[in-house]
Amino acid sequence: MTALLTSLAEGFNGSDARRAELDATLAAGLPGARNEAWKYTPLKALERRSFAVPGPAQPLADAALLADIPAPRLVLVNGQLDTGASDLTGLPAGVSVQSLSSLLASGEDNARFLARRYDKAEEVFARLNGALANEGVVIKVDDNIVAEAPLHLVFVAQGEAAEQAWHLRHLIELRTGASLSVVEHHLQSGNAKHLVNQLIHVHLASGAVLEHARVQAQGDGLTSFLRTDAVLARDAGYNRVDLELGAALSRHELNARLEGDNAQLTANGVLLGSGRRHIDTRLGIEHIARDTSCELLWRGVGAERSRVVFHGGIAIRAGADGTNANLSNKNLLLSANAEIDTQPVLVIDADEVQAAHGATVGQLDQNALFYLRSRGIPATAAQAMLSAAFCVEPLKALSPPLRQALDGYVQAALEKAGMA
Repeated sequence: MTALLTSLAEGFNGSDARRAELDATLAAGLPGARNEAWKYTPLKALERRSFAVPGPAQPLADAALLADIPAPRLVLVNGQLDTGASDLTGLPAGVSVQSLSSLLASGEDNARFLARRYDKAEEVFARLNGALANEGVVIKVDDNIVAEAPLHLVFVAQGEAAEQAWHLRHLIELRTGASLSVVEHHLQSGNAKHLVNQLIHVHLASGAVLEHARVQAQGDGLTSFLRTDAVLARDAGYNRVDLELGAALSRHELNARLEGDNAQLTANGVLLGSGRRHIDTRLGIEHIARDTSCELLWRGVGAERSRVVFHGGIAIRAGADGTNANLSNKNLLLSANAEIDTQPVLVIDADEVQAAHGATVGQLDQNALFYLRSRGIPATAAQAMLSAAFCVEPLKALSPPLRQALDGYVQAALEKAGMA
């Protein structure tokens, strides 16, 4: 067994069923390079590392991280709830937000989403999460409740020395006709090289609408694994934007099943590679019902010695007639030492559908650069302007307030990477 798995197993504290899940995962081990899902993200270096279990809960050390994050917000520091920094003022009646630990304290039957099991070899971190996660955020919105103010979820990794690992499990459940906006902020204070493993379940009932933004802007040494599993019922709408702007290694798997007629998904994202950062994003979208749609607009940037990996999978199952599915993945390669791997996949088993997918890897438009230079703009400023315009395009899927909030993150990341 690898040093990584041995150290993670030391954090176990659960039921016999979860112990059995952990033992099976440890026996299977980490996926190797021959596993297609991990072909471009080898785990050899990671498997030799060890991580400690987080100690007692600590308050947020850097309050400035919350300066631009208003209430209502829930704050977790090193995987544990920080009640002092959290502020749920302004949540309307009918919106419930609580920690997973408090839900488990009232009985495991109240957290049935933890019972889902993952059996594939490539799902190793989801399986570890199922065995080890004892904290997270549980959000439930009652029928026909419309929450006006966005709910902010803030996940802070802090510390200077000890490398720790924690596992979080989340649920976002919107019932019939409900509407909610959620913004995830994944931030870091300090330079410790932690490992964070998170799994989110999104359940949208008939007619529910969720606007979901996620900003991953953690430190250059952190390792982040995240999986999102979403299920959409009839007439449900899911608008999502992911910004991968930090961490040494980050991997996000977004899986969505459009199970109800006329369900609609918009999932956009920005993958900003700089330094030696490794970014891996995998989409698995399944159209199950009739007249469903998905719009997927992703932009990647590879600079310095970074590597950006993107897999966009769309499957249109038999009987999903009337489906409209579109995937666009465009990438900028700004360095001869950077690498971008993109793999769009489209599988169609239905007859009456509209579907398109495409991926490109190129450099900045020389004609556009020449135009800006001819107007007296310096070369570096011209490159920064074009890079920023390229990266913010996916944000157009969000409403103006959320889009403005995320613009600042993108601009700051571009400046830190020397692209703005």
